[in-house]
Amino acid sequence: MTILFVTGTGTEIGKTVVTAAVAAAARGRSVAVLKPAQTGLAPGEHGDVAEVARLAGPVTAVELARFPEPLAPATAARRAAMTPVRPQDVADAAQKLATEHDLVLVEGAGGLLVRFDDEGGTLAEAAALLGAPMLVVAPAGLGTLNATALTAEALRARGLQCAGVVVGSWPAAPGLAARCNLTDLPVVAGAPLLGAVPEGAGALSPADFRDRATSWLAPRLGGGWTPPR
Repeated sequence: MTILFVTGTGTEIGKTVVTAAVAAAARGRSVAVLKPAQTGLAPGEHGDVAEVARLAGPVTAVELARFPEPLAPATAARRAAMTPVRPQDVADAAQKLATEHDLVLVEGAGGLLVRFDDEGGTLAEAAALLGAPMLVVAPAGLGTLNATALTAEALRARGLQCAGVVVGSWPAAPGLAARCNLTDLPVVAGAPLLGAVPEGAGALSPADFRDRATSWLAPRLGGGWTPPR
């Protein structure tokens, strides 16, 4: 997978930390991380690509646009009277980075169908332009099966490949629902479960994060993690 898109079943569920873990696990490979649209931050503030670089180590970090209000990119761009990011912009940037790096990770904003522009362009459309697979980040607990199933259905409807699912914040003391979801998530997604990043992983020191990242991810993502039986 030269280009891998990372989406979530919602917002604030661990996409950035999962992206950092995948970047950290790609040891010996050159990695670029692309954030098409960062919202809710002023110029100069620490954004998602900067956080990935802090945790994962040396990566090429690229942010195409930044909008000040914490809204969907299309809405934030319109309210700020700024030019929105288009799916073709994302595809062009990712393709260029892929000529210079072994792996390009494209981290979306919120869920799969969050709008980038007022014409309805989404992360899914950008991935479709490249024929690139999508990694889905999902929460651990109740409600995740429905949200994951809907995301997977949307991917299939667009002819996009779901590379797999990663739990974005695995609790230290998982309840019954979370434990059962490890079995059920790959079923509803129609794709393999490729990891579970522990809650609080983003608070680790960068050295500890890099040392442990491979233990959270399946071999397909460069790790050694296997789902508990």
